[in-house]
Amino acid sequence: MKISVIGAGSFGTAMALVAARYGNHVMLWAHDPRVSDEMRTTGSNSVYLPDIPLGESVTATSDLAEAAAFSDTMVMVVPSHHYRSVLTQLLPHLRNRVSVISGTKGIENQTLERMSEVSKAVLGDAMQSFAVLSGPTFAVEAARGDPTAAVIASHDVEFAKSIQQAMSGSTFRLYHSDDVVGVELGGSLKNVVAIAAGVLEGLGLGSNTNAALITRGLREITRLGMALGGRIETFAGLAGMGDLVLTCTGALSRNRRVGVQLGRGKRLPDILAETREVAEGVKTSKSAKDLAERHQIEMPITSEMYRVLYEDETARGAIQRLMTRTLKAEAV
Repeated sequence: MKISVIGAGSFGTAMALVAARYGNHVMLWAHDPRVSDEMRTTGSNSVYLPDIPLGESVTATSDLAEAAAFSDTMVMVVPSHHYRSVLTQLLPHLRNRVSVISGTKGIENQTLERMSEVSKAVLGDAMQSFAVLSGPTFAVEAARGDPTAAVIASHDVEFAKSIQQAMSGSTFRLYHSDDVVGVELGGSLKNVVAIAAGVLEGLGLGSNTNAALITRGLREITRLGMALGGRIETFAGLAGMGDLVLTCTGALSRNRRVGVQLGRGKRLPDILAETREVAEGVKTSKSAKDLAERHQIEMPITSEMYRVLYEDETARGAIQRLMTRTLKAEAV
């Protein structure tokens, strides 16, 4: 199978490597020509995944027209705030109807649309099928071949199954689903909770606090997700609980690392200025808060993270407000 991966950050590069590992031919598009030039010259992406060779089945480019001509299957792995613009730039270069697989874990701030909705709005009838790939997948671990499992969800179940077959093997296993909404929201909303988990570490708090955060975080993710049409079993699975546990506890989580620095008193603009990688949870905290308000869903952890990130509230004050909320039954 031929696959174009749009976005050569750590996760896009990892998915290119996974796809190539199982016999597919991949073109990996980088926004920065210097990155694609370096990949062609050295055979690796030293900026995002150093010391892992791309192999002969991965070709690098910075030309969207070349990526569009290579395949009618596009894996979109660009930050949520660039997703619409990159897809819009890609559209004129499409020769046939295209199938889109989103690996982007975010919600557009301005419209509150998921990437499935953005893809449909931009491509219209030019889109053949849409799928979302999500789950507990640290890029470097998937790239180097650590056993990893994730979910591919599409309303076109046959398309999901075809990608499942094409990208599954001895070290990467995909499960198929038709719950696009649940998988998209699970992958996006967990990043907000992951920043909060990092804050707890930065403050020097212990395992009791982190376990409570993860559990109650899953509860509010599920509450909003089901209100928007997701299924409860999705949030209990790889794209929900699995991804949430990974990003809240793993040292490789960029969202968690942002939280750790916040907990230690560092200012958000300074934290973001020091990294090339995008912590989607920063922008998603705003989208999630706005979605919760639109649908009248109570999400106290998300609301407090928004206040810490955007309203200069203190992390300790946020924790105190969460702990002193009105007492209620657990299932509420």
